Amino acid sequence: MSMAIAHSKITAQGQISVPAEVRRKLGIGPGSVLEWDEEEEKIVVRRSGRFTSEEIHRALFPKRAPKRRKLEELKEGIRRYVRDRHARH
Repeated sequence: MSMAIAHSKITAQGQISVPAEVRRKLGIGPGSVLEWDEEEEKIVVRRSGRFTSEEIHRALFPKRAPKRRKLEELKEGIRRYVRDRHARH
């Protein structure tokens, strides 16, 4: 049986504080997102995964690989999108 690395108390509102030792181990701070998962008879808490823009693109557009673009092309595309969107309002 393993030893607990820290303990937390639940408030009347159902909130808990994440102990400093756990925050350091997970590399989290204010604004970090934690996910809770069930594994067999345990509840596991972990830092929510981070995804690259390429992974997000593949999830949204699975049939097309993202075309490599220069930073200036990306910025211009964003500017054009914002201009067009505001022009419609």
